[in-house]
Amino acid sequence: MVNWILQVVNVTRFSLQSLPARAGSALTSVFGIAGVVAVLVGVLSIAEGVRAMVASSAGDDNVIVLRGGSDSEMMSGLGGDDVEIIADAPGLARSEVGPVASSELFVIINLPKRSTGTDANVPLRGVTRAAFETRGRLEIVEGRPFTWGLNELVVGVGAAREFSGLDLGGSLEVGGELWPIVGLFTAGGGIAEGEIWADAAVVQGAYRRGNSYQSVYARLASPASFNQFKDALTTDPRLNVKVQRASDFYAAQSTALRGIVVGLGSLIAALMGLGALFGALNTMYTAVSARSREIATLRALGFHSGPVVLSVLFEALLLAAVGGLVGGSLAWLAFDGFQAATINFQSFSQIAFSFKVTAGLLVSGIVYALLIGLIGGLFPAIRAARLPVATALRES
Repeated sequence: MVNWILQVVNVTRFSLQSLPARAGSALTSVFGIAGVVAVLVGVLSIAEGVRAMVASSAGDDNVIVLRGGSDSEMMSGLGGDDVEIIADAPGLARSEVGPVASSELFVIINLPKRSTGTDANVPLRGVTRAAFETRGRLEIVEGRPFTWGLNELVVGVGAAREFSGLDLGGSLEVGGELWPIVGLFTAGGGIAEGEIWADAAVVQGAYRRGNSYQSVYARLASPASFNQFKDALTTDPRLNVKVQRASDFYAAQSTALRGIVVGLGSLIAALMGLGALFGALNTMYTAVSARSREIATLRALGFHSGPVVLSVLFEALLLAAVGGLVGGSLAWLAFDGFQAATINFQSFSQIAFSFKVTAGLLVSGIVYALLIGLIGGLFPAIRAARLPVATALRES
């Protein structure tokens, strides 16, 4: 056993020492695999960024109430009497001014993207006074909050970054009138950062909505109060509502987008991986061909086929690992924190988010690279082991 291990070490050392002579094909394999990993990690970092945005959008104690049967705020509708009943339900947190529940409107306005100039749907949210308390991580970072009862707007930093016409101190046409933008806010990286906010009562008047809303966003007394709150509303004969934890609602909203991104990323990575696999095969067949006399000599001296196979596989895995590390590093440098906006397929409005390259994505990329290297080295390794000694020694 010790002799067999020494054979593996020696044959592998000989293999690696000959790498400089095959630098061209080796580098082709490395950079081919690096490109695959960079694309795979880069595309999947979009889905990871959306997931992180959703996760930071709501806590376990946040709930959202929609009209029964509605899958999005755009499809929902609640009357003034409905929202009063919802706000009075047991299980909600209460402050000095009353229940921590915000009755809200969701309106779409059209704005051009800064990067391309193409028009996109941007959410305008009308909120009530409890809105800032229900979302504990919301903070005005520039300017000031809008004044209740006035035609004023505050804009999420993501929306201000991605869309034209949302600069602090500027104005935006809403309902045929110009509304000043008086503040910019953050929301802990959550989905609200891609929205524009105003007083719900003023938005109702601008869009002639009367005393109607589309959702109620609230904070529970504790996460354990969810069933109490939900049961009280869904069993009330005066209401026809759907109650969800806000985290579940946002996760469902992003399911279609994440599915498309992951599917597209996997398809691209598979196609590119096929090309990289052929590159790895070519590299390792070249290596075996260049070392055929050396391999034959070692086998004539008593070296077994097993160490020869392992040496070829180890070289292939080493090149793949280097390619994976290079590709992962490039993806992290190019994509991590990159800010963008894309469509929410549930509401057909834009959401602003940041790409997120995580350790898990990097590990997945390197594992994929090693898989390419393993397959790319396996068949050349078998050929090296089966190469007739006499034939190989006669090769020039």
